[in-house]
Amino acid sequence: MQARRLGVVVALGTAQTLAWGSSYYLPAILADPIAHDLGLSRNWFFAAFSASLVISGLLGPRIGRQIDRVGGRQVLCASNLVLAGGLATLGASHSLWMMALAWLLLGVGMGLGLYDAAFGALGRIYGRDARGAITGITLLAGFASTVGWPLSSLGLETIGWRDTCLAWALAHLVIGLPLNLSLPRAAQGNVVDTTAAKPSIPMDRTMMLLAFALAAAWTVTAAMAAHLPRIVEAFGATPAQAVFAGMMIGPAQVAARVFEAGFLSRFHPLTSARLACITHPLGACAIGLFGGGAAAAFALLHGAGNGILTIARGTLPLAIFEPDSYAYRLGLLGAPSRICQAMAPLAFGLLIDSLGRGVVIVSAGLSLSALIALLLISASSAAERVKKAPASEAA
Repeated sequence: MQARRLGVVVALGTAQTLAWGSSYYLPAILADPIAHDLGLSRNWFFAAFSASLVISGLLGPRIGRQIDRVGGRQVLCASNLVLAGGLATLGASHSLWMMALAWLLLGVGMGLGLYDAAFGALGRIYGRDARGAITGITLLAGFASTVGWPLSSLGLETIGWRDTCLAWALAHLVIGLPLNLSLPRAAQGNVVDTTAAKPSIPMDRTMMLLAFALAAAWTVTAAMAAHLPRIVEAFGATPAQAVFAGMMIGPAQVAARVFEAGFLSRFHPLTSARLACITHPLGACAIGLFGGGAAAAFALLHGAGNGILTIARGTLPLAIFEPDSYAYRLGLLGAPSRICQAMAPLAFGLLIDSLGRGVVIVSAGLSLSALIALLLISASSAAERVKKAPASEAA
Protein backbone atom coordinates (compact mmCIF):
# COMPACT_ATOMS: atom_id res chain seq x y z
CA MET A 1 0.00 0.00 0.00
CA GLN A 2 2.82 2.42 0.88
CA ALA A 3 4.60 1.59 -2.38
CA ARG A 4 1.42 2.28 -4.33
CA ARG A 5 0.92 5.61 -2.55
CA LEU A 6 4.53 6.54 -3.26
CA GLY A 7 3.97 5.74 -6.92
CA VAL A 8 0.92 8.03 -7.02
CA VAL A 9 2.87 10.85 -5.34
CA VAL A 10 5.85 10.53 -7.68
CA ALA A 11 3.66 10.36 -10.80
CA LEU A 12 1.43 13.26 -9.82
CA GLY A 13 4.32 15.32 -8.46
CA THR A 14 6.24 14.92 -11.71
CA ALA A 15 3.15 15.79 -13.76
CA GLN A 16 2.63 18.88 -11.59
CA THR A 17 6.23 19.95 -12.13
CA LEU A 18 5.64 19.78 -15.87
CA ALA A 19 2.29 21.59 -15.64
CA TRP A 20 3.65 24.49 -13.58
CA GLY A 21 6.90 24.78 -15.52
CA SER A 22 5.16 24.97 -18.90
CA SER A 23 2.37 27.38 -17.91
CA TYR A 24 2.66 29.58 -14.81
CA TYR A 25 6.45 29.88 -15.01
CA LEU A 26 6.63 30.23 -18.81
CA PRO A 27 6.22 34.04 -19.11
CA ALA A 28 9.30 34.80 -16.99
CA ILE A 29 11.50 33.45 -19.81
CA LEU A 30 9.45 33.79 -22.98
CA ALA A 31 7.45 37.00 -22.50
CA ASP A 32 10.04 39.34 -23.98
CA PRO A 33 10.95 37.32 -27.09
CA ILE A 34 7.30 36.53 -27.86
CA ALA A 35 6.21 40.15 -27.45
CA HIS A 36 9.14 41.34 -29.56
CA ASP A 37 8.51 38.93 -32.43
CA LEU A 38 4.78 39.65 -32.48
CA GLY A 39 5.40 43.40 -32.38
CA LEU A 40 3.45 43.79 -29.14
CA SER A 41 4.02 45.59 -25.88
CA ARG A 42 5.20 43.35 -23.05
CA ASN A 43 2.19 44.63 -21.12
CA TRP A 44 -0.18 43.02 -23.64
CA PHE A 45 1.49 39.67 -23.09
CA PHE A 46 1.14 39.90 -19.33
CA ALA A 47 -2.43 41.14 -19.66
CA ALA A 48 -3.23 37.92 -21.53
CA PHE A 49 -1.38 35.91 -18.88
CA SER A 50 -3.28 37.64 -16.07
CA ALA A 51 -6.57 36.97 -17.84
CA SER A 52 -5.64 33.28 -18.04
CA LEU A 53 -5.19 33.18 -14.24
CA VAL A 54 -8.60 34.80 -13.77
CA ILE A 55 -10.13 32.20 -16.09
CA SER A 56 -8.51 29.36 -14.16
CA GLY A 57 -9.89 30.75 -10.92
CA LEU A 58 -13.42 31.22 -12.22
CA LEU A 59 -13.44 27.66 -13.54
CA GLY A 60 -12.21 26.26 -10.21
CA PRO A 61 -15.58 25.45 -8.58
CA ARG A 62 -16.96 23.75 -11.72
CA ILE A 63 -13.77 21.71 -12.14
CA GLY A 64 -13.87 20.80 -8.45
CA ARG A 65 -17.43 19.49 -8.82
CA GLN A 66 -16.31 17.34 -11.74
CA ILE A 67 -13.45 15.88 -9.69
CA ASP A 68 -15.88 15.11 -6.85
CA ARG A 69 -18.08 13.27 -9.35
CA VAL A 70 -15.57 11.24 -11.36
CA GLY A 71 -12.23 11.56 -9.55
CA GLY A 72 -9.19 13.50 -10.63
CA ARG A 73 -7.73 11.15 -13.23
CA GLN A 74 -9.99 12.22 -16.11
CA VAL A 75 -9.71 15.91 -15.27
CA LEU A 76 -5.91 15.87 -14.97
CA CYS A 77 -5.59 13.94 -18.24
CA ALA A 78 -7.81 16.53 -19.92
CA SER A 79 -5.48 19.22 -18.59
CA ASN A 80 -2.55 17.72 -20.49
CA LEU A 81 -4.51 17.84 -23.74
CA VAL A 82 -5.71 21.42 -23.20
CA LEU A 83 -2.30 22.67 -22.07
CA ALA A 84 -0.69 20.99 -25.07
CA GLY A 85 -3.22 22.70 -27.35
CA GLY A 86 -2.60 26.07 -25.71
CA LEU A 87 1.17 25.75 -25.98
CA ALA A 88 0.95 24.66 -29.62
CA THR A 89 -1.30 27.66 -30.34
CA LEU A 90 1.14 29.97 -28.57
CA GLY A 91 4.02 28.56 -30.60
CA ALA A 92 2.08 29.19 -33.81
CA SER A 93 0.94 32.71 -32.86
CA HIS A 94 1.47 35.57 -35.29
CA SER A 95 -0.94 38.12 -33.84
CA LEU A 96 -2.30 39.47 -30.58
CA TRP A 97 -5.58 37.60 -31.05
CA MET A 98 -3.92 34.24 -31.61
CA MET A 99 -1.73 34.79 -28.55
CA ALA A 100 -4.85 35.71 -26.56
CA LEU A 101 -6.53 32.49 -27.72
CA ALA A 102 -3.46 30.55 -26.62
CA TRP A 103 -3.63 32.03 -23.13
CA LEU A 104 -7.37 31.38 -23.01
CA LEU A 105 -6.63 27.68 -23.58
CA LEU A 106 -3.74 27.78 -21.12
CA GLY A 107 -6.03 29.37 -18.51
CA VAL A 108 -8.49 26.51 -18.91
CA GLY A 109 -5.61 24.04 -18.75
CA MET A 110 -4.24 25.60 -15.56
CA GLY A 111 -7.68 25.38 -13.98
CA LEU A 112 -7.85 21.70 -14.92
CA GLY A 113 -4.32 20.76 -14.03
CA LEU A 114 -2.57 22.79 -11.31
CA TYR A 115 -2.52 22.32 -7.54
CA ASP A 116 -6.23 22.70 -6.74
CA ALA A 117 -7.12 19.94 -9.19
CA ALA A 118 -4.25 17.73 -7.98
CA PHE A 119 -5.21 18.27 -4.34
CA GLY A 120 -8.82 17.49 -5.17
CA ALA A 121 -7.75 14.27 -6.89
CA LEU A 122 -5.76 13.20 -3.83
CA GLY A 123 -8.69 14.05 -1.59
CA ARG A 124 -10.91 11.74 -3.63
CA ILE A 125 -8.32 8.98 -3.43
CA TYR A 126 -7.22 9.18 0.22
CA GLY A 127 -9.87 11.25 2.03
CA ARG A 128 -8.64 12.72 5.31
CA ASP A 129 -5.39 10.76 4.92
CA ALA A 130 -4.37 12.87 1.91
CA ARG A 131 -2.17 15.31 3.88
CA GLY A 132 1.04 13.31 3.40
CA ALA A 133 0.40 12.85 -0.31
CA ILE A 134 -0.36 16.56 -0.76
CA THR A 135 2.93 17.41 0.97
CA GLY A 136 4.72 14.89 -1.25
CA ILE A 137 3.58 16.35 -4.56
CA THR A 138 4.40 19.89 -3.42
CA LEU A 139 7.90 18.71 -2.53
CA LEU A 140 8.41 17.54 -6.10
CA ALA A 141 6.58 20.38 -7.82
CA GLY A 142 8.47 22.88 -5.67
CA PHE A 143 11.24 22.46 -8.24
CA ALA A 144 8.99 23.53 -11.13
CA SER A 145 10.73 26.87 -11.60
CA THR A 146 14.13 25.28 -10.94
CA VAL A 147 13.47 22.85 -13.80
CA GLY A 148 11.18 24.93 -16.00
CA TRP A 149 13.16 28.16 -16.25
CA PRO A 150 16.45 26.55 -17.34
CA LEU A 151 14.68 24.30 -19.85
CA SER A 152 12.77 27.23 -21.32
CA SER A 153 15.99 29.27 -21.44
CA LEU A 154 17.83 26.41 -23.13
CA GLY A 155 15.05 26.04 -25.67
CA LEU A 156 14.99 29.77 -26.34
CA GLU A 157 18.73 29.79 -27.04
CA THR A 158 18.85 26.64 -29.16
CA ILE A 159 15.52 26.23 -31.00
CA GLY A 160 13.72 29.55 -30.43
CA TRP A 161 10.59 30.33 -28.48
CA ARG A 162 8.15 28.84 -31.00
CA ASP A 163 9.73 25.38 -30.96
CA THR A 164 10.18 25.65 -27.20
CA CYS A 165 6.42 26.04 -26.84
CA LEU A 166 5.91 23.07 -29.15
CA ALA A 167 8.41 21.01 -27.15
CA TRP A 168 6.50 21.75 -23.94
CA ALA A 169 3.28 20.76 -25.73
CA LEU A 170 4.85 17.47 -26.79
CA ALA A 171 6.05 16.86 -23.22
CA HIS A 172 2.45 17.03 -22.02
CA LEU A 173 1.48 14.31 -24.48
CA VAL A 174 4.41 11.93 -23.99
CA ILE A 175 5.18 12.55 -20.29
CA GLY A 176 2.34 14.31 -18.49
CA LEU A 177 -0.56 12.39 -20.01
CA PRO A 178 0.86 8.91 -19.29
CA LEU A 179 1.71 9.95 -15.73
CA ASN A 180 -1.82 11.18 -15.06
CA LEU A 181 -3.26 8.09 -16.75
CA SER A 182 -1.37 6.01 -14.19
CA LEU A 183 -3.44 7.47 -11.33
CA PRO A 184 -6.09 5.21 -9.76
CA ARG A 185 -9.29 5.00 -11.78
CA ALA A 186 -11.63 5.14 -8.80
CA ALA A 187 -11.31 6.83 -5.46
CA GLN A 188 -11.35 4.95 -2.21
CA GLY A 189 -14.21 5.62 0.18
CA ASN A 190 -17.70 6.70 -0.75
CA VAL A 191 -18.80 6.64 -4.35
CA VAL A 192 -20.07 10.00 -5.54
CA ASP A 193 -23.38 10.11 -7.38
CA THR A 194 -22.51 11.49 -10.81
CA THR A 195 -26.13 12.59 -11.36
CA ALA A 196 -26.34 14.52 -8.10
CA ALA A 197 -27.26 18.18 -8.09
CA LYS A 198 -24.81 20.91 -7.19
CA PRO A 199 -23.56 20.20 -3.64
CA SER A 200 -24.60 22.51 -0.82
CA ILE A 201 -21.61 24.30 0.68
CA PRO A 202 -22.60 27.25 2.89
CA MET A 203 -20.37 30.31 2.51
CA ASP A 204 -20.37 30.74 6.26
CA ARG A 205 -17.96 32.61 8.53
CA THR A 206 -15.32 29.90 8.41
CA MET A 207 -15.38 29.66 4.63
CA MET A 208 -15.17 33.44 4.28
CA LEU A 209 -12.26 33.70 6.71
CA LEU A 210 -10.38 30.89 5.00
CA ALA A 211 -11.00 32.32 1.53
CA PHE A 212 -9.75 35.72 2.70
CA ALA A 213 -6.65 34.25 4.35
CA LEU A 214 -5.69 32.27 1.25
CA ALA A 215 -6.34 35.23 -1.07
CA ALA A 216 -4.24 37.59 1.07
CA ALA A 217 -1.39 35.11 1.33
CA TRP A 218 -1.36 34.33 -2.39
CA THR A 219 -1.47 38.00 -3.27
CA VAL A 220 1.86 38.36 -1.46
CA THR A 221 3.21 35.23 -3.17
CA ALA A 222 2.37 36.51 -6.65
CA ALA A 223 3.69 39.98 -5.88
CA MET A 224 7.04 38.65 -4.65
CA ALA A 225 7.33 36.27 -7.61
CA ALA A 226 7.09 39.27 -9.93
CA HIS A 227 8.92 41.98 -7.99
CA LEU A 228 11.22 40.56 -5.29
CA PRO A 229 14.49 41.54 -7.04
CA ARG A 230 13.21 45.06 -7.60
CA ILE A 231 12.06 45.33 -3.98
CA VAL A 232 15.36 44.22 -2.44
CA GLU A 233 17.26 46.55 -4.77
CA ALA A 234 15.14 49.40 -3.38
CA PHE A 235 16.67 48.53 0.00
CA GLY A 236 20.18 48.82 -1.41
CA ALA A 237 20.86 45.26 -2.56
CA THR A 238 23.20 44.94 -5.53
CA PRO A 239 21.92 43.22 -8.70
CA ALA A 240 23.99 40.15 -7.77
CA GLN A 241 22.46 40.07 -4.27
CA ALA A 242 18.99 40.45 -5.77
CA VAL A 243 19.53 37.52 -8.15
CA PHE A 244 20.94 35.38 -5.33
CA ALA A 245 17.95 36.26 -3.14
CA GLY A 246 15.58 35.17 -5.90
CA MET A 247 17.45 31.87 -6.22
CA MET A 248 16.90 31.20 -2.51
CA ILE A 249 13.11 31.11 -2.70
CA GLY A 250 12.86 27.67 -4.34
CA PRO A 251 15.22 25.87 -1.92
CA ALA A 252 13.52 27.61 1.02
CA GLN A 253 10.11 26.40 -0.14
CA VAL A 254 11.29 22.82 -0.46
CA ALA A 255 13.14 22.88 2.89
CA ALA A 256 10.02 24.23 4.60
CA ARG A 257 7.91 21.48 3.04
CA VAL A 258 10.35 18.86 4.32
CA PHE A 259 10.02 20.45 7.77
CA GLU A 260 6.25 20.38 7.44
CA ALA A 261 6.30 16.71 6.50
CA GLY A 262 8.75 15.72 9.24
CA PHE A 263 7.65 17.89 12.16
CA LEU A 264 4.63 20.11 11.59
CA SER A 265 2.56 17.15 10.34
CA ARG A 266 2.06 16.25 14.01
CA PHE A 267 -0.06 19.37 14.42
CA HIS A 268 -3.30 20.58 12.88
CA PRO A 269 -2.72 22.32 9.51
CA LEU A 270 -4.05 25.52 11.08
CA THR A 271 -0.96 25.61 13.30
CA SER A 272 1.50 25.33 10.42
CA ALA A 273 -0.49 27.82 8.31
CA ARG A 274 -0.46 30.37 11.12
CA LEU A 275 3.28 29.96 11.57
CA ALA A 276 3.78 30.35 7.81
CA CYS A 277 1.97 33.70 7.83
CA ILE A 278 4.57 35.11 10.24
CA THR A 279 7.66 34.44 8.13
CA HIS A 280 7.13 37.10 5.45
CA PRO A 281 6.63 39.89 8.03
CA LEU A 282 9.77 38.68 9.83
CA GLY A 283 11.65 38.90 6.55
CA ALA A 284 10.28 42.41 6.00
CA CYS A 285 11.54 43.41 9.45
CA ALA A 286 14.97 41.95 8.68
CA ILE A 287 15.44 43.82 5.42
CA GLY A 288 13.93 46.96 6.91
CA LEU A 289 16.46 46.92 9.76
CA PHE A 290 19.56 45.73 7.92
CA GLY A 291 18.95 46.89 4.36
CA GLY A 292 19.97 45.17 1.14
CA GLY A 293 22.50 42.97 2.92
CA ALA A 294 19.54 41.03 4.37
CA ALA A 295 18.02 40.35 0.94
CA ALA A 296 18.78 36.63 1.15
CA ALA A 297 17.26 36.40 4.63
CA PHE A 298 14.13 38.15 3.36
CA ALA A 299 13.86 35.71 0.45
CA LEU A 300 14.50 32.66 2.65
CA LEU A 301 11.83 33.64 5.17
CA HIS A 302 9.33 34.51 2.44
CA GLY A 303 10.04 31.28 0.57
CA ALA A 304 9.71 29.15 3.69
CA GLY A 305 6.31 30.58 4.50
CA ASN A 306 5.15 30.24 0.92
CA GLY A 307 6.25 26.60 0.83
CA ILE A 308 4.10 25.72 3.84
CA LEU A 309 1.14 27.82 2.68
CA THR A 310 1.07 25.90 -0.59
CA ILE A 311 0.49 22.72 1.40
CA ALA A 312 -2.03 24.45 3.65
CA ARG A 313 -4.05 25.44 0.59
CA GLY A 314 -4.87 21.76 0.17
CA THR A 315 -4.75 20.44 3.74
CA LEU A 316 -6.69 23.16 5.60
CA PRO A 317 -10.07 22.58 3.90
CA LEU A 318 -9.59 18.83 4.24
CA ALA A 319 -8.84 19.06 7.97
CA ILE A 320 -11.41 21.70 8.92
CA PHE A 321 -14.35 20.38 6.92
CA GLU A 322 -15.69 16.98 6.00
CA PRO A 323 -14.02 15.37 2.94
CA ASP A 324 -17.32 15.30 1.04
CA SER A 325 -17.27 17.74 -1.91
CA TYR A 326 -13.64 18.53 -1.07
CA ALA A 327 -12.60 19.40 -4.63
CA TYR A 328 -15.62 21.68 -5.10
CA ARG A 329 -14.81 23.41 -1.81
CA LEU A 330 -11.22 23.87 -2.99
CA GLY A 331 -12.51 25.49 -6.16
CA LEU A 332 -14.70 27.91 -4.21
CA LEU A 333 -11.86 28.83 -1.87
CA GLY A 334 -9.29 29.03 -4.65
CA ALA A 335 -11.19 31.34 -7.00
CA PRO A 336 -10.45 34.56 -5.05
CA SER A 337 -6.81 33.50 -4.67
CA ARG A 338 -6.35 33.01 -8.42
CA ILE A 339 -7.94 36.35 -9.21
CA CYS A 340 -5.74 38.09 -6.62
CA GLN A 341 -2.70 36.32 -8.08
CA ALA A 342 -3.61 37.73 -11.48
CA MET A 343 -3.97 41.29 -10.21
CA ALA A 344 -1.04 41.34 -7.74
CA PRO A 345 1.89 41.92 -10.17
CA LEU A 346 0.28 45.03 -11.69
CA ALA A 347 -1.00 46.34 -8.34
CA PHE A 348 2.35 45.92 -6.60
CA GLY A 349 4.20 47.37 -9.57
CA LEU A 350 2.16 50.56 -9.14
CA LEU A 351 2.70 50.48 -5.36
CA ILE A 352 6.47 50.19 -5.80
CA ASP A 353 6.42 53.23 -8.09
CA SER A 354 4.67 55.28 -5.41
CA LEU A 355 5.91 53.75 -2.13
CA GLY A 356 9.34 52.37 -3.02
CA ARG A 357 10.68 50.20 -0.22
CA GLY A 358 7.54 50.96 1.78
CA VAL A 359 5.73 48.36 -0.29
CA VAL A 360 6.91 45.70 2.18
CA ILE A 361 4.64 47.32 4.76
CA VAL A 362 1.72 46.47 2.48
CA SER A 363 2.90 42.89 1.85
CA ALA A 364 3.62 42.31 5.54
CA GLY A 365 0.21 43.74 6.41
CA LEU A 366 -1.50 41.33 4.02
CA SER A 367 0.36 38.39 5.58
CA LEU A 368 -0.61 39.52 9.07
CA SER A 369 -4.24 39.96 8.00
CA ALA A 370 -4.16 36.36 6.75
CA LEU A 371 -2.78 35.32 10.15
CA ILE A 372 -5.58 37.15 11.97
CA ALA A 373 -8.19 35.45 9.79
CA LEU A 374 -6.68 32.04 10.54
CA LEU A 375 -6.58 32.83 14.27
CA LEU A 376 -10.33 33.49 14.11
CA ILE A 377 -10.97 29.99 12.74
CA SER A 378 -11.63 27.20 15.23
CA ALA A 379 -10.95 23.77 13.73
CA SER A 380 -13.28 21.89 16.07
CA SER A 381 -16.23 24.28 15.76
CA ALA A 382 -15.87 24.43 11.98
CA ALA A 383 -16.04 20.66 11.73
CA GLU A 384 -19.13 20.57 13.92
CA ARG A 385 -20.69 23.35 11.80
CA VAL A 386 -20.32 21.22 8.66
CA LYS A 387 -21.73 18.12 10.33
CA LYS A 388 -24.80 19.98 11.54
CA ALA A 389 -25.45 22.00 8.36
CA PRO A 390 -28.92 21.26 6.93
CA ALA A 391 -28.95 19.59 3.56
CA SER A 392 -31.02 22.39 2.07
CA GLU A 393 -28.58 25.19 3.00
CA ALA A 394 -27.61 27.15 -0.07
CA ALA A 395 -24.06 27.39 -1.33
